[in-house]
Amino acid sequence: MSVDSPAGSKKNVRLLSLDAYRGLIMISLAFHGFGIAQTAALKLAENPESGVWSFLKYQMSHVEWLGCSYWDLIQPSFMFMVGLSMAYSYVKRQREGHSYQRMLGHAFVRSLILVALGIFLTSPGPLTRWWFTNVLAQIGLGYTILFLLWGRGIKTQSIVAGGVLVGTWLMFVLYPSAGLDLERGGPDVSVSSTWAQEYLVDVDPSWHKNANVAHAFDGWLLNLMPESGMFSGEDSPTRSEFTANPGGYQTLNFIPSLVTMLFGLMIGELLKSKRTESEKLKLILAAGVSGLVFGWLLGVTGISPIVKRIWTPSWTLFSTGLCCLILASLYWVIDIKGCRRWTFPLVVVGMNSIAIYVMDMLLKPWMGKTLKTHLGDQVFQVAGPVYAPMAQAILIGLSFWMVCWWMYRQKLFVRI
Repeated sequence: MSVDSPAGSKKNVRLLSLDAYRGLIMISLAFHGFGIAQTAALKLAENPESGVWSFLKYQMSHVEWLGCSYWDLIQPSFMFMVGLSMAYSYVKRQREGHSYQRMLGHAFVRSLILVALGIFLTSPGPLTRWWFTNVLAQIGLGYTILFLLWGRGIKTQSIVAGGVLVGTWLMFVLYPSAGLDLERGGPDVSVSSTWAQEYLVDVDPSWHKNANVAHAFDGWLLNLMPESGMFSGEDSPTRSEFTANPGGYQTLNFIPSLVTMLFGLMIGELLKSKRTESEKLKLILAAGVSGLVFGWLLGVTGISPIVKRIWTPSWTLFSTGLCCLILASLYWVIDIKGCRRWTFPLVVVGMNSIAIYVMDMLLKPWMGKTLKTHLGDQVFQVAGPVYAPMAQAILIGLSFWMVCWWMYRQKLFVRI
């Protein structure tokens, strides 16, 4: 992927801030947050009053329902960057002489591959789990639609984004059977009464965990293709009925998360425009602040709570605002100020994000066992048992990084 260069520089300079952003997110994921959340839990068991460890644990864990942590930004960042990348990749294909029909076909095939890979990576053991909440599956479900919006202009894209968010809000608030009894919870949908009373108080029933319109849709869709697989010693496939996603994630999240990708596409097209770097930076910062403010206002007024797990409209705006601010910071430091040398560890991973994602999903337990085999059972205990999760996460992450580094040197880049 190449981009239009700044004035006075060589043409076809790579947008390094995008690679660095992608690398930052994928390193956070592959290094499992550097084991900070697990170590923080152990430290808090010793000293529950520690503000520092409480903060770190919160930031490196998914929030239970309302709110936003750094760890919650991994998926929206990934999706935001998919849209941003599209602004460049299909222009490149167009310049290479690809017809619109050929590019549309490519987008459709990419969608299918992403959905299939998402299902494969999240299917446990011998089961095929037809769940579509994995980030790759969510991207795949919206990718072809995103392509159809590529190059349509900011007015059309903004109207579509607004229409999707309003439509999502209406879909939730008009659903007549929403909500849980907080005293009883919903044991049949993986929601205990204790959890409901702690996290759903003051949350409108339309947005309750596993008691909303998106959950009802999954109850219909996923039971058309229940989990199935062959277990050792069985003569016929075992089939399992879907009742609820334990985390509250839903297939229909792909509809509002399409807007996250669309905002990324809009920012990408801005960066490709002939505006000056200063103008681009100011507009990205303005978009970021606007997203934060409007998302926060929707949340505090109760119109739409900020819930990542069901990708509420307020979450879409709030998280995209943060994505814009992260990108703006990197764009200013790397592409405008030219401070690039420090980005190498990030770029190595950012240019092979699919490869390290697959390694992270499939090989983490195996890598941990292999490191123990060759370096000793106590290899993760070098700093003591409390810091063992950090040592394990860092050593496994470094192993995956080394593979990406070798691929980078060999110019091997996994693309879909």
